[in-house]
Amino acid sequence: MKEFSIITVSIINLIIGLRYGILTYKQKIKPSLAMWVFFTLAVTMSLITYMADGNYSIWDNILNTTDLLLVFSISVMIYFFGDKSSEFTSFDKGCLVAVIFIMLFWFVTKTHFLSHILVQTILVIAYFPVIRRLWQSKENTEPFSVWILLMIAPAFSLLSSKGSLATIYAVRAILSTGILLLLMLRIQLFKRNLPRTNYNKPSRKISLKQYIKKRA
Repeated sequence: MKEFSIITVSIINLIIGLRYGILTYKQKIKPSLAMWVFFTLAVTMSLITYMADGNYSIWDNILNTTDLLLVFSISVMIYFFGDKSSEFTSFDKGCLVAVIFIMLFWFVTKTHFLSHILVQTILVIAYFPVIRRLWQSKENTEPFSVWILLMIAPAFSLLSSKGSLATIYAVRAILSTGILLLLMLRIQLFKRNLPRTNYNKPSRKISLKQYIKKRA
């Protein structure tokens, strides 16, 4: 069962990386660079604190291990080929300060368990830029296929995870990606209802020529 979990999660994350990279290169999506940079920093710290907290290997938390390769490669793709809207905003910079603060806390205290929990907070904060974008936007900038796979992979990883920290990591990933999928679905429903709403509304605007002709 452990081998099945490791292989499945690795394949899913490989598919996600290839899919996301191709869509970014072709400018078909507009991912947030800030979010994926946060992911790279936080996922690295998450794996370090997980392994330091107990006698674990990189295979004992396969989701965290493969996530590190995934988020780093996606960050590089967005940096070189991403849309200009992927640049850091003031909101993103504020989140980055929070990320750095928690990382410094771990370096000073070396409290692995607490730092790992705080890192999961970082990974939640990392979603804020894209959540903010999806909440304010009327256009979905993220691919459904990728985020569905990002929610499925943690479920399979639970079959081989060791320790409570690995479980926390997987559950946090499932909940976070679930929120994004709901926001993306909200945009799709809004776009689907918009033409119907506009069609049903009677137009009261009359051009000047129509007004003159009517008066005549």
